[in-house]
Amino acid sequence: MSENVLQRGVRNAIAYPRVVYRLLFFVLVVSLLVTFGFPLYWLLVLAVTPPSAVHGLGLVPESVSVSNFAVVALYSPFLRHLFNGLLVATLSTVVVLVVGSLAGYAFGRLEFPGRRPLLLGFLVVAYFPPASFLAPLFHLFTGVEVAVGPVTLSSPTLYNTPGAVVLPTTMLTLPLAIYVLTTFYAQIPDELEAAARVEGTTRLGAFRRVVLPLARPGIAAAGVLTFVQVYNEFFFSYLMTDGDPRHWAPLAPFVYGLRYSEAVFGAAAAVLGLAPIVVVVLVANDYLVEGLAATVPVGK
Repeated sequence: MSENVLQRGVRNAIAYPRVVYRLLFFVLVVSLLVTFGFPLYWLLVLAVTPPSAVHGLGLVPESVSVSNFAVVALYSPFLRHLFNGLLVATLSTVVVLVVGSLAGYAFGRLEFPGRRPLLLGFLVVAYFPPASFLAPLFHLFTGVEVAVGPVTLSSPTLYNTPGAVVLPTTMLTLPLAIYVLTTFYAQIPDELEAAARVEGTTRLGAFRRVVLPLARPGIAAAGVLTFVQVYNEFFFSYLMTDGDPRHWAPLAPFVYGLRYSEAVFGAAAAVLGLAPIVVVVLVANDYLVEGLAATVPVGK
């Protein structure tokens, strides 16, 4: 009997493929909402729930208050941590876009031996676990002295500085930016750059006047992806600083530290911390979609 039911189901799926597609799409949407939507909803519920009403809290809060946001913003170092996080993310994004634009131009528009293996090597670095870099970087950033004959060389102490977070996060986010920009630069017609070169413009001038303006969606996509990834980064932010906002500790360690206090304050800080990400994504939404779509290979 089970075989007959199975055969009937297969026959109906073949006869009505559109219904099957809609059913699968519905299942996919519900799965995404449950997996990603419900945690965000519960975070918002906690953020607007007064501390006295947490016990016995259901799916819908009985009382709503914005006092948690005021407590976090006015009576904690949240704003300083937020500034530190925005500064670190901005610095990393600027460095990644400058270096990634030049590297992406070289990989996407120039022919040289070993181009593909070198690009693949950059992408491999992006998949290295951050923990594999912790020990050498921590040793380096806390000062290393190396004797070279009669001369002793020492590395600068970067622990508790923005550089201790900017450098490793830049290293880890740069490969993806290079890939996105390489794909985008490769799709710009060579004739446009050649026409600028015929007019007497140098390669660097053609890159600045022709290629960069046409590549704005790709640059915006790489910038948004880098900014979001660095802003949300926790590993190096937590281990390369002591958590003091005066020592450039970003926002993630501060939110993590609120686990020892009321859950509603941690939720309020997390919601406020999401605001810059939402603003960046909304402002660059069109460029982001166009830039990411350009990275999908299309058969000719």
